[in-house]
Amino acid sequence: MAPQQDIPPAANVLGTIGTILWCIQTIPQIWTNWRTKKTEGLPGSMMYLWALCGVPFGAYNIVQRFNYPLQVQPQVFMALCLVNWCQILFYNDKWAIWKVILIGLANAAAFAGVEAALVLTLQPLYDAGKSAGIVVVGIIAAILLAAGLLPPYGELWKRRGRVVGINFVFLSMDWFGAFFSLMSLGMQPSSCDLANTISY
Repeated sequence: MAPQQDIPPAANVLGTIGTILWCIQTIPQIWTNWRTKKTEGLPGSMMYLWALCGVPFGAYNIVQRFNYPLQVQPQVFMALCLVNWCQILFYNDKWAIWKVILIGLANAAAFAGVEAALVLTLQPLYDAGKSAGIVVVGIIAAILLAAGLLPPYGELWKRRGRVVGINFVFLSMDWFGAFFSLMSLGMQPSSCDLANTISY
């Protein structure tokens, strides 16, 4: 895979739309959690896995020099998923607010450090034509993102198919964000990117 050089305007426009939708998709869920003061039915493992997937996903997009909106997207998504996860710790698990803030900030700092280390380590290798490392990182990102989709099925099973605690605006924005992000990848010159395509 060659580094992205010239990115068509259509890729940037579609990437921006996808990024806006994917970045703010969890805001309706955050709002619902705050307004109702409960997170029953919203799996903490889903939000944590999604936050965690932002580390390899962000490194993958940055190292490959995808359009800027797609480079920013994983960081914002990661931060908002961490907020959701912290709300679950506070509202559902009844943790003290100071513990929730401390663990949320510690996770954010650790995620940022690992992502920076991945970018600084893999960028020179990728620029030298050695893409195996970044491919592995992309696969890990896709696996973590997909794994985050599994916990809601456990919640559905427990409640005999009844959806509780998950905002449907959030789900719609998730789908449209993935759609536009995927379309932006298709507009780029070297769009045969299996790991990112699977992630979306």
